[in-house]
Amino acid sequence: MDLCNFFLIVHIFVSGAASLPLRFNQDGQFKILQIADMHYANGGSTRCSDVLPKEYGSCSDLNTTAFIENLIALEKPDLIVFSGDNIFGQDTSDPVGSMNAAFAPAIKAHIPWAAILGNHDQESTLSRLELMQHISSMENTLSRVYPTNINSSLGGDMTEIDGFGNYHLAVRGAADSRYQNENILNIYLLDSGDYSKDHKIHGYGWIQESQKSWFKELSLKLKDDFSKAHPAQHVSVPSLVYFHIPLLETSYISSWCSIMGAKQEAIGCAQVNSGFLNAMVEVGDPHLVFNGHDHINDFCSELAENIMMCYGGGAGYHAYGKAGWSRRARVVDISLHSIWDEVQKNASASRTHKSEGAVQRREWLEVDQITTWKRLDRPPSFPLIDHEVLWSRIPVPSNGRNYCWNATLVTIVGAYSLICIIYCFWRKHPRLLRIQPLQRHHLHVYNVYKPFGYRMFKFQASP
Repeated sequence: MDLCNFFLIVHIFVSGAASLPLRFNQDGQFKILQIADMHYANGGSTRCSDVLPKEYGSCSDLNTTAFIENLIALEKPDLIVFSGDNIFGQDTSDPVGSMNAAFAPAIKAHIPWAAILGNHDQESTLSRLELMQHISSMENTLSRVYPTNINSSLGGDMTEIDGFGNYHLAVRGAADSRYQNENILNIYLLDSGDYSKDHKIHGYGWIQESQKSWFKELSLKLKDDFSKAHPAQHVSVPSLVYFHIPLLETSYISSWCSIMGAKQEAIGCAQVNSGFLNAMVEVGDPHLVFNGHDHINDFCSELAENIMMCYGGGAGYHAYGKAGWSRRARVVDISLHSIWDEVQKNASASRTHKSEGAVQRREWLEVDQITTWKRLDRPPSFPLIDHEVLWSRIPVPSNGRNYCWNATLVTIVGAYSLICIIYCFWRKHPRLLRIQPLQRHHLHVYNVYKPFGYRMFKFQASP
């Protein structure tokens, strides 16, 4: 190893790493701010896209920076996740400088942050590997180029996993609680790629088999480790999963079916079913998926039982958007279940209230509820919208959302009603539609269907 590489590694470990482990605070809360699709380019000289005419002259990348700084001041997150397309490689003349400016609000606030790549980050002079190497060397970051080896005895990184920026972050229980040394919330960040590398398949990239295998193996190991440590307790350990490009299954979601938020553009997913949804189902714990990529979609929806997905909504002003539709970011708030224990009067407790002859201490336990909302860039209030419960230890009502079976029922009833209208119209005006049995040259079709009890007809309009 030469001297330059040695000092690069020292720099990554000394200045790059944020404080670990992540932990729930003394109020039993852990808050994550998701920033999606900044599309940062050259700062003040980069014009905004899709804003109102009166805003265009003074609007630049600096508006994105100001919005993120205001979000941090308002929400005071414990972790910031930048979910891809952090810079717009086609328009930046200095990708390192653009990344430094894009992530500057998190660094300035001294808040731990993590980043993954989208499909536009690498479109300048740096490869995806070089981009993640730089990101993982920055101050206060938890970002990693490769995941650490699942078998801790082997050590090192799993460089054989496809993509750059696949890693896991664990959040431990509150200090002085029974879970203070346990992972009670898992966060997975994955590289969903940029574009298809298969010349037979066009469109966007997708999560590869090696990534899926790593995710499943690590998830099952963490689940098994927790079960062994607490064999008598049936505790759900939720997982948050961040990647840029949404799953193919997201495209099956209708705008009138099971959503909270706006669906204003087609789902920009790959044409390939990666099988990642099935992998999450097989692991079995609750999973909440967070995507970017589609800037004017900001909805949440159910993908499968115990699996929700949410868009971050576009935060960047250089990214495409919709004039008059505010830039936005998603907040996820995770809260812990608690119990009150009676302890001796002289016992120390982080949070107590007195009762007769004893002091009661609040002990934080496992995750109780996960809620989310969005903040809009409308100063000075920066309104909060679409507050909803994504998961709860004790199931809660669905906040009035219409689920997919409702949409299916409406479709069936609508189709049946249409058939009835056509039939009634035909009965009233039989000469407008003449129906004849199939002729001799159609008998081969008739014979195919006849064993199933059908009679084939040919519809022919009356002259």
